[in-house]
Amino acid sequence: MIALAMPLPSPAVPAHFQTFLAFDFGLKRTGVAVGNRMLRSATPQATIKAEGDARFAQVAERIKAWQPDALVVGVPYHPDGASHDNTRRAQRFARQLQGRFGLPVYEVDERYSTTEALAGGARDADAASACIILEQFLRNLP
Repeated sequence: MIALAMPLPSPAVPAHFQTFLAFDFGLKRTGVAVGNRMLRSATPQATIKAEGDARFAQVAERIKAWQPDALVVGVPYHPDGASHDNTRRAQRFARQLQGRFGLPVYEVDERYSTTEALAGGARDADAASACIILEQFLRNLP
């Protein structure tokens, strides 16, 4: 489920060249992936192993390095679609990203992304989950 409207391409950046940075938020670790609209695929990045301001400092470094057009955050739900504490935490993280960095932020239902990453043999399940989240988002773009 993509929760927010699609970003409008910047006049300087054709839509098919848009770059996205995705996050699989966790209390201790946050998986990161980068991808673009043209290839509709994602590449895992080093997982952020920090909390609070230290986490946002590392996010700022990734944003500076990749210059994404928008950010994508995986939001977990129970199998029946009900929200839980981590749902609200991920949504808060998404709001904080938007407030701190001024980029469009899109929420994606990430149910089973970690299970899928582990089943695929991922060494870093957090980064692999971020890839799955971003690829799901990219597949749903027009």
